[in-house]
Amino acid sequence: MICIKEFEFDAAHYLPNYHGKCEHLHGHTYKLVVKVEGHPDQEGMVLDFVQFKHTVKDLVVDQLDHHCLNDILPQPSAENIAVWVWNKLKEPLTGANYALYEVQVWETKTSGIVYRGESC
Repeated sequence: MICIKEFEFDAAHYLPNYHGKCEHLHGHTYKLVVKVEGHPDQEGMVLDFVQFKHTVKDLVVDQLDHHCLNDILPQPSAENIAVWVWNKLKEPLTGANYALYEVQVWETKTSGIVYRGESC
């Protein structure tokens, strides 16, 4: 089974190593989708949704919302943000019966990244 939580945050960034309009300061209303895979425990749940929400909000969303992402990542592309989120959540979202499965970072409704912890 896969548990899913979705979040939104507003942030600014610029891509200094990119040549085009995104090299200039601009902002997005990002959508973050986090998925955890596992099997139900004795209470019939893979992961308590309240715990899931607080973990992601405290460790990721509150760190990014209404910030300039360049203060956190030197080249804050959607790809690099997804890896950063994965690294922040991998350990806290791993339990006896579940583990982090996937992170999605959407800059717009039609442009996003899916990351599952794989290396390139």
